[in-house]
Amino acid sequence: MNQHAIEQQIERILESETFRNCDALKRLLRFLADKTFSGEADQLKEYSVGIDALGKPPTYDPRRDSVVRIQVGRLRQKLQEYYGGEGKGDPVEIQLPKGRFKLNWRERAPDEIEGRNGQNGGDQSGAAPHEFRRRLTAKQILGIALGLAIVWAALATVALWREKRTSSRLKAAWSDEMEELWHPLTNSGAPIVVAVSSPLFVGFTGQGLFRDLMLNQWAEVEKSHKIEALRRTLGGGVIFPRHNYTSIGTANAVFYLGKLLAVKDIRASLFRSSLLTWQQLADYNVILVGSFRVLAEQLRGLPVDLLIVGDSRGVRNLRPENGQPALLFDNYRSLVDEYSSSPLDPGELYAVITCAPGPLGSTTVLAFTSSYSIGTLGAVQAFTTPALAKELFEKLRKPSGELPRYYQIVLKVKYKEEVPNEVAYVLHHELTPRRLSEGR
Repeated sequence: MNQHAIEQQIERILESETFRNCDALKRLLRFLADKTFSGEADQLKEYSVGIDALGKPPTYDPRRDSVVRIQVGRLRQKLQEYYGGEGKGDPVEIQLPKGRFKLNWRERAPDEIEGRNGQNGGDQSGAAPHEFRRRLTAKQILGIALGLAIVWAALATVALWREKRTSSRLKAAWSDEMEELWHPLTNSGAPIVVAVSSPLFVGFTGQGLFRDLMLNQWAEVEKSHKIEALRRTLGGGVIFPRHNYTSIGTANAVFYLGKLLAVKDIRASLFRSSLLTWQQLADYNVILVGSFRVLAEQLRGLPVDLLIVGDSRGVRNLRPENGQPALLFDNYRSLVDEYSSSPLDPGELYAVITCAPGPLGSTTVLAFTSSYSIGTLGAVQAFTTPALAKELFEKLRKPSGELPRYYQIVLKVKYKEEVPNEVAYVLHHELTPRRLSEGR
């Protein structure tokens, strides 16, 4: 059944007399239809339905407010009422199964549609009493069967070839080591969200936007003497926050992730980090991609004591072991060398991969971070390239053969012309989650 016919049926229901005074149910039906068509319905949670479909505030708590369950139940009943009345003759039936947000639909049989029989002028059973009915000989039947067998064999051969081709692509993209590294996210059953670093820009009315790498919270902007001086220089207008941009390196990193997940048909939603809520971190498996500075608040709020953190000069190791350095310095020449003649100078950066529990301990947060986006891209490449992932797997693996459940890895990313050309393992720490009773 084509999508156009289903969309027409949805519109028919929305414009019906049954739904005439049901604005909330109409918004909910249209929202669920859009999410079903986009393939995102299976990932929906009560919180997002309440916020996006029913207009609840960000403070909405599904555990205390059952409005979503109530409205979904009413919508289900209203659909049954519609098809029991004015929708009896509709060719498509829209269904909302219990316990799900994804709509189902089916094409109704002619005998289910009221008035379908007899629409063409009464009983047609005797319209052709002398119709010629040819009997097929055994030879003809055998010929048809043989033809069908040949067609089936051809289709089976094509299907097998496609299956082998898909399997080879899947095996090439997802090595055994990558399966193990990604297992906490791809096999938990929870939906996946990719949150992209969206740094804070300061907008000056009528002038444009300004980004200071050291200012990542609006409270910091309001206290900044530099911003105040700039505001006065530009005419003293109103300043405002904007989170509409990300870097090329971060965008490339998300592209790598998308390619990898698409091979296994793993669906993920994309969010700006500035819009990511704690409820989403608690409900979804989240992949954070971006800068230490921008993602610091989300990482600090997780129920685990991080042992590796970002530093303005590189990466700080809070618990050095066996001669490990306490501070790993970035060599990003276009920023650290005032005499650098080009932003494309080669250099090296440190990046961190963090695998940590979500706020309630029932989901997983996987973060790829660095001080600069080139490092973030290198970290993602290490997790999406079979050869690099194999090295990480071997370094992480315990003597028992298992991987630690939660950990942090430091990588050295060498680059040239803003492109990573070498990614190497440096060190890692296993993380121990805090008990929920300890709080954040």
